[in-house]
Amino acid sequence: MTRSIDVEERRRTVSEAACRVLARDGLGALSVRNVAAEAGLPPSTVRYVFPTQSSMREHTITLVFDRTRERIAAIPADRSGRERAHRIVLELLPLDEERVIELDVYLALGNAALTDAELRPALDRVVDEMREWSEEILGLVGVPAADREYEARRLHALIDGLAMHIVRLAPGESGDWAIDVLDRHLDGVAAG
Repeated sequence: MTRSIDVEERRRTVSEAACRVLARDGLGALSVRNVAAEAGLPPSTVRYVFPTQSSMREHTITLVFDRTRERIAAIPADRSGRERAHRIVLELLPLDEERVIELDVYLALGNAALTDAELRPALDRVVDEMREWSEEILGLVGVPAADREYEARRLHALIDGLAMHIVRLAPGESGDWAIDVLDRHLDGVAAG
């Protein structure tokens, strides 16, 4: 049992290092040597826990969405529907350094998945999960089930677009305007 826990902890450590390398240096720098140096581990350890480049990429994008899922699951269930929807939206925007890194990883690996057949299933799971979160948000604000598929696509596109604008803000510039845009959008679809 200890050995499997150790391997999982190593995978997490290596994936976190891969996230930092991707965010700082881009996809071209995602190599065993660079990730090992970032993690403070020998390259042989990285190769042991991730025998292929694809397995490291897949686990890294999965780690990003595991963290998002954990943050959303931690939102108290006793919140009102509108308040819970607002809190979920906040978790999907890059409003702090951790979520900026997560977005950088998602973008880099999402682009790579377009030409990497082994990575594509992980990207598809991420897109499905974003759609499910969008539908949950819409259900929480009272959008009828018949309208949710269409509205979920709009909300997903809006979140993605705002995320891209937020990460390009000047240092110190607030992204509060994006939260306001999303809140007004949710109010509009809820009233519709």
